[in-house]
Amino acid sequence: MSNTESKINLRRLPADQSFAFLLEPDAEARAAIATQLELIALRKVRFEGELTPAGKKDWRLKAKVGATVVQPCVVTLGPVSTRIDDTIERLYLADFDEPEEGSEVEMPEDDSIEAIPDILDLEEVMIEAIALALPLYPRADDAALETSDFAAPGVAPMTDEDVKPFAGLAGLRDKLAKGEKED
Repeated sequence: MSNTESKINLRRLPADQSFAFLLEPDAEARAAIATQLELIALRKVRFEGELTPAGKKDWRLKAKVGATVVQPCVVTLGPVSTRIDDTIERLYLADFDEPEEGSEVEMPEDDSIEAIPDILDLEEVMIEAIALALPLYPRADDAALETSDFAAPGVAPMTDEDVKPFAGLAGLRDKLAKGEKED
């Protein structure tokens, strides 16, 4: 799976040392991740970073994820390759107050802060980072939506311009600028 064990117990790491890591999933692991993320394929993946002490009990994760993903085009369903290069930062706090389930909670300004998990799974952090970086609507360069006109015989079909709320005002403005009167 990787060059580093992906599951780490942060409470057992020496609090005065940094811990470097590198995950490079093999073909089998990439195929499993591709299935999980509903991708056509997941080529090259590299997740490299460092865990550093942040105080006596807290840990900071700084990492870079690089991956080549293949998704279906939203128009043609053909394969679309995208390169992902993203930076990830997390702060794991020992004294993090988890909100009670069912209670109303405001979103914190810093969404990179989390409670220290019993076991930090670097593979899960990597997969989450890839999922968040995926294009929402991948589109092939040559993909184009076909247009269709639907109208009763003898009636001009509406166009996109017809449904824009201010399209008629532009014509009126132009007429008024020329000094013409509205019919």
